[in-house]
Amino acid sequence: MRAPQLVALFLSSLVPTCIAGTFANSRRVLGPQAVNLWRLDAAAAAHRASSSEPSFAQDTSAQEMFSAPSSPEFPEHWFTQPLDHFSKSGATFQQRYWINTRHYKPGTNAPVIVLDGGETSGENRIPFLDTGIVDILASATGGVGVVLEHRYYGTSVPVANFTTDSLRWLNNEQSAADSANFIANVKFPGIDENLTAPGTPWIYYGGSYAGARAAHMRTIYPDLVYGAIASSAVTHASIENWEYMEIIRRAADPQCSSTLEYSIQVIDHILAVPQVDISLKRLFGLGDLEHNEDFVSVIQWPLSAWQAKNWDPTVSSTGFEEFCAALTKPLIGSDLDEDEFWYDEDTELITLPIGITLPIGIEIPVAVYNYANYIKENVVSACPDDMTVEECFGTYNDVHYQETTLDQEWRLWQFQICTQWGYFFTAPPAGNPRIVSNLLTLEYESKTCQQAFLPGEHFIIPPLPNITAVNVLGDFQIAADRLALIDGEVDPWRPATPHSEYAPDRADTILQPFKLIPGGVHHWDENGLRVHSDEPVDIRKIHKEEVEFVLAWLKDWEAPKKL
Repeated sequence: MRAPQLVALFLSSLVPTCIAGTFANSRRVLGPQAVNLWRLDAAAAAHRASSSEPSFAQDTSAQEMFSAPSSPEFPEHWFTQPLDHFSKSGATFQQRYWINTRHYKPGTNAPVIVLDGGETSGENRIPFLDTGIVDILASATGGVGVVLEHRYYGTSVPVANFTTDSLRWLNNEQSAADSANFIANVKFPGIDENLTAPGTPWIYYGGSYAGARAAHMRTIYPDLVYGAIASSAVTHASIENWEYMEIIRRAADPQCSSTLEYSIQVIDHILAVPQVDISLKRLFGLGDLEHNEDFVSVIQWPLSAWQAKNWDPTVSSTGFEEFCAALTKPLIGSDLDEDEFWYDEDTELITLPIGITLPIGIEIPVAVYNYANYIKENVVSACPDDMTVEECFGTYNDVHYQETTLDQEWRLWQFQICTQWGYFFTAPPAGNPRIVSNLLTLEYESKTCQQAFLPGEHFIIPPLPNITAVNVLGDFQIAADRLALIDGEVDPWRPATPHSEYAPDRADTILQPFKLIPGGVHHWDENGLRVHSDEPVDIRKIHKEEVEFVLAWLKDWEAPKKL
């Protein structure tokens, strides 16, 4: 029976005496667990629609916070696109878009401001057409604003199902060709003037993945895209994306960050001991979860709320702050079931019973106990009564990943990361501080690719994403005249952008703007208020600068000479 005694002593020795007193008491989870959270979210959609409960789906943190149904002012329109721009198959599909003409001044060489819908329904971008960056720039230039939905997303779906073969046209090359074809050939309803490029200056905007696409459009199709604003543009694709959580660790409240870091250290040590691990998982309400990798994947969910922060409180998430408050709160007597747990006020450790086979309990800091309660209340509680914990949060049943009907929207971005983008959320390399478990390995995080996308007749998922297809387009160094790069200071995606610590520094000029929003998170310049003077100082500043450099660009525009 020495093993449990050693565990108790070893865990106690982990408490640093200098900071012991401080332990007085997102949804950007990718990889296999994200699909489970998406499934639970979809099952509870009707309930969430009538409440303010948080969503587990990947898109919520960055996309759906701004979602809005089509309005009478912005009806949907359709543009015919080839399914495959690089063959003569003849198959086509309808790509959806919306326009804002409230500021349009015909015959003035005013621009078209197009916002790339990215990896979500285009409807979620309509607020940016109404009061956000598109309306801001259209108002300043007398131009037309457009939101263009990305192929396969929303209702711009070109296939009958989401099998591996049917998804083979979902890639960077085809989607860029969609935008180019649209820019060169669209005829806007209600507008007699020909506003296609190159006869009209087009300014291309995108945020995050769509930000990378904006940068790529400026460099791949310079004759069609006169200028571009790439916000939080992830122009660097990578297999592993451990730096995402490192940004959060550094930027979070120091007490929260250190408490979380230590809690994860304790959790990993307990999970490494056979038979003891189940007691810890039971504390979190996940005792019946078979694989420890699934357990640590579930408990990283609160960290995804960081990306959902926004300067506008009406669309911002407070989830991360709520998690930190729960994690670091002091232990009150009524919070602890004394029939099950014993609390030592001197060491600030809670004794957790192991059970019949191992009678000596293990000791955990209060923060781990708090962490467990938070996960039980906010994640495990989403598991319906008619499902087991393993059914809700287990990820090793391949069948759960193989539905291919059109309602399985999670397969779209998953396919893109499995084929070209990567970004698997692994633990940092050994020796680095961390706020996630070291069990989050590349093998675990990427296994969904092989589980979900079975070999097709025409396409097979590569063993690892072909990130070269992205990085060859410019990577950290991507640059061009009239290409603006805008990032947030504490954006967890910053390590994948030209403002990364891995990227060379560069000058900020009118022709090649290079701007960092102080305290900003993910594409904070994209949304705006109807009364712009009500925006925070730093947001008013970036919007003003964007207007200034776009107007400066347009002064140099000349219509191409007719042959």
